[in-house]
Amino acid sequence: MASIKDVAAEAGVSVATVSRVLNDHPSVSADARTRVLAAVESLGYRPNAVARSLRTDQTHTLGLVISDVMNPYFTELARSVEEEARALGYSVIIGNADERPELQDHHVRTLLDRRIDGLLVSPTDGGSPLMLDAARAGTPMVFVDRWIPGVDVPVVRADGRAAVRDLVAHLYRLGHRRLAIIAGPAATTTGQERVEAFREALGAYGLGLPDDYIGQGDFQAESGRRVTEGFLDLPEPPEVVFAADNLMALGALDAIRARGLSVPCDIALAAFDDIPWFVHTDPPITAIAQPTGELGRAAVRALVDRIEGRPPQSVTLPARLVARRSCGEDRDPGQNQTPVQRSTS
Repeated sequence: MASIKDVAAEAGVSVATVSRVLNDHPSVSADARTRVLAAVESLGYRPNAVARSLRTDQTHTLGLVISDVMNPYFTELARSVEEEARALGYSVIIGNADERPELQDHHVRTLLDRRIDGLLVSPTDGGSPLMLDAARAGTPMVFVDRWIPGVDVPVVRADGRAAVRDLVAHLYRLGHRRLAIIAGPAATTTGQERVEAFREALGAYGLGLPDDYIGQGDFQAESGRRVTEGFLDLPEPPEVVFAADNLMALGALDAIRARGLSVPCDIALAAFDDIPWFVHTDPPITAIAQPTGELGRAAVRALVDRIEGRPPQSVTLPARLVARRSCGEDRDPGQNQTPVQRSTS
């Protein structure tokens, strides 16, 4: 493998001149720059990234801490982050918090120790002193999907309130009146926001949300199964279960089937966070879809702006309702239709 000395010898310049060219220093003549770059190409020289980072105080590496790598939403988000970062000249190190605040902070601390240039985080809760301290210390940081209120950090997220209103209107038109929700963790902003949006949307149709119809989940499948079993045991079970994320929806579907019941004949099911699998379930699940890929790309662009000295902007993108067949759409009389996107599946 060629060294920087080999490049200098090939180009007929000093090692210092090669270093200045590689670091894009303006003091190098056009002729010397051309000869150095030609030597780099000819010899296949690759600068040592660690050594360069010590000189420039940059590693061209971003950290990404996601809430649950098993959740297809976050898997797609991570992929879009990695693709956009690579296009902008950055690598990404990923940490999986597994919806555990202590594991989240472990990853954040490790990434900061490794001298990343900036950090993307989907917080597992709203009370991390470590992230608050990092933000106050000036660490380039962007929150994606979730955020911590009161922390002055750009946020890239989807606004699901309009889509939740569309969902409730859709369910009401289909004749459903008893609607329940499997909520996400109350410590997360998305967990709180989706319950509030659901309650407000129900209120617009004169429908309440009794305490018995709010089940506390944790954005993982087992909690969806447990909460749905509780709903089914009520003297008057709900007509619809709305799961505030995709994994809890799959857990709810398992619980319904375990009772020998069918969707939507016995109980309807809808979900927040559409995933490709939902078109393959029987029946395909009505869901609220977030623009996951664009959220990941926008988060990277905001973070790179912050790293490179440009003012970063928070970004809010709309979610949308995708109506399928898990809420009795096949029995829909087709009157007073709500304008939503329908899946062909």
